[in-house]
Amino acid sequence: MMKRICISEFMDSAAVQTLTPGFDVRYEPGWVDKRADLLEGLGGVHGLIVRNRTQVDGALLAAASHLKVIGRLGVGLDNIDVESCRQRGIRVIPAYGANARSVAEYVVTTAAVLLRGAYLSSAEVAAGKWPRARLSDGREALDKTLGLVGFGDIGRRTAALAKAFGMEVIAHDPMLSADDPAWSATGVRCVGLDELLAQADAVSLHVPLVDATRNLLDVGRLASMKPGAVLINTARGGVVDEAALADALRAGHVGGAALDVFGHEPLPAGSPLANAPNLILTPHIGGVTQEANARVSMMIANEVRKTLEAST
Repeated sequence: MMKRICISEFMDSAAVQTLTPGFDVRYEPGWVDKRADLLEGLGGVHGLIVRNRTQVDGALLAAASHLKVIGRLGVGLDNIDVESCRQRGIRVIPAYGANARSVAEYVVTTAAVLLRGAYLSSAEVAAGKWPRARLSDGREALDKTLGLVGFGDIGRRTAALAKAFGMEVIAHDPMLSADDPAWSATGVRCVGLDELLAQADAVSLHVPLVDATRNLLDVGRLASMKPGAVLINTARGGVVDEAALADALRAGHVGGAALDVFGHEPLPAGSPLANAPNLILTPHIGGVTQEANARVSMMIANEVRKTLEAST
């Protein structure tokens, strides 16, 4: 009897097709929004492939009693009860490294957009206005300081691209010692979080959502940022106090922000972020490009196949 694989969120079609020989594959990308159907369909499933919205919790694991492996089309694991999976002998496979380039490009290009401040004027110009004077005080990326909160693979790739823009890069990562070879290898200066926020012209977040990072950028830390600095969050929404950020943008202390992730996704109507100035909002796609989706999907398809072929 063939082992069964369920895919509950979108996946590159070529990678889905590589799983069909030898497995009973059910590709249901809409199941992420149909919880009851998902739980009902998991009986007898050996492999599950998800992105960041499928909640792999106790109820799901109880419904999937034959589960051997979970492939995560991305790197964050806060939607997966990893400890319960470990106790049940279920292997959890994130796609480490496969979408890092896409995130790094998002961060550096968005930092340049926010610093320049000239790219949110289309509606005004199309309406016959000419805000040239107001938009003539944009800033170049050259010689500006990018502060990275978290210095893993994505942070290091971001640093390399930022240096190509002529930016100085500093980073804070409590998981890395001050003498870790990563600092000298990348030419990035290791600093404390307070120093980073005080010095950086652009701050980018690259940390998981855990107790220690929840609301890491709260009212106080946002106030401690360099006046006019811009903020980019492609990590997890809960790392930033969204109401406090909206207030800091309206007050002009934070010069601009780009958020790709939110405390609740999709972002609910009536969010304090609504109508905040100099704010770019994207729907959790920092690591999702055509190329990254193909890499992530194929990596996970191959690893899920290997795991199931090796399991009894």
